[in-house]
Amino acid sequence: MKTYVALLRGINVGGHKKVPMATLRELLTKIGFQNVQTYIQSGNIVLQSSEENTKAIEAKIHKAIQSHFQFEVPVLVKTKEELEFIFKTCPLEEGKKVKSYFILLQETPSRELIEEASKKEYKTEEFKITKNCIYFYNEAGYGKSKFNANYFERILETAATARNYNTMVKLLSLSK
Repeated sequence: MKTYVALLRGINVGGHKKVPMATLRELLTKIGFQNVQTYIQSGNIVLQSSEENTKAIEAKIHKAIQSHFQFEVPVLVKTKEELEFIFKTCPLEEGKKVKSYFILLQETPSRELIEEASKKEYKTEEFKITKNCIYFYNEAGYGKSKFNANYFERILETAATARNYNTMVKLLSLSK
């Protein structure tokens, strides 16, 4: 059994795409996942599966949510080890890291797309794009930033979802 972290994008925001966590845990258990845990209402799931293909896990979760709740939800799955690596290799200095966001990428963007996205700058915002994450810091906070996951998804041509430092710490703790 391998441990995975599944991240749902855009649920329970402003009364849209409501997904009760108890119902989600029950649904995922019913379709074969084990030790399903959720953290806060924004779609953070730690689970175990004998399946080794993260794309297959994403598809299974996506299909179950679509069938049960009758709407589309982007799903991104990382292994526990992948999430640990992303967290530990954050290039931001510690003072910024604890106030940063990790914008996790579903696919690795091409070098050309990374270069294109990196051309745009804002004085109070700092980011570093790697193959599977954008490390993002804004001194005013994510909610007041000019950059966001939608911008990076469009430019990098891949699905993305953002989690703050504290959520990453909690997900890593739950996955142990």
